[in-house]
Amino acid sequence: MKKRYFIAIYPPREIIEEVKVFKRDFAISYDNSKALSNEAHITLLPPFLRELELENDIHIAFQKIDTQISPFEVELNGFGSFPNPNNPVVFVHPEENIHLTDLHNRVKQQFSFAHFSFNPHMTVGYRNLTWENYLKAWEKYQSKEYKTKFIVDKILLLRHEGTWTPIAEKSLIG
Repeated sequence: MKKRYFIAIYPPREIIEEVKVFKRDFAISYDNSKALSNEAHITLLPPFLRELELENDIHIAFQKIDTQISPFEVELNGFGSFPNPNNPVVFVHPEENIHLTDLHNRVKQQFSFAHFSFNPHMTVGYRNLTWENYLKAWEKYQSKEYKTKFIVDKILLLRHEGTWTPIAEKSLIG
């Protein structure tokens, strides 16, 4: 049986709750029920499928990620979007951060099969967000203010079990 896995950074609980307010707004105001399907996070390695019997290999690769870097701060500032008519996305926008890019590259070294561009973001509205509702939402969110910051001090490996469940974590040690 195949399972889905991914690697991410999760902010502290209070930021997850603040972002959930925006997600609720998308669910209610823009008919975007999928907005509530996961908690706020920044993806370092997008979801991939693997046989459950091979999960130990994923754990080994995850533990090999070089996290010998000091914990660092990520600043969230306003909102951004990916205006793809077939799959529009609205997200909380993290400021450009060399440490975040470095951490992503360290993950990629151990999971080299994953080929994707790295556009750090914290998704708010996506999946079943229609283009029309995206346009309405973006009109409101493009100038909406939201500023906060948090310290990244660990990364998580998650497996999909109906919801995304953390199965391993690795601390940053600088």
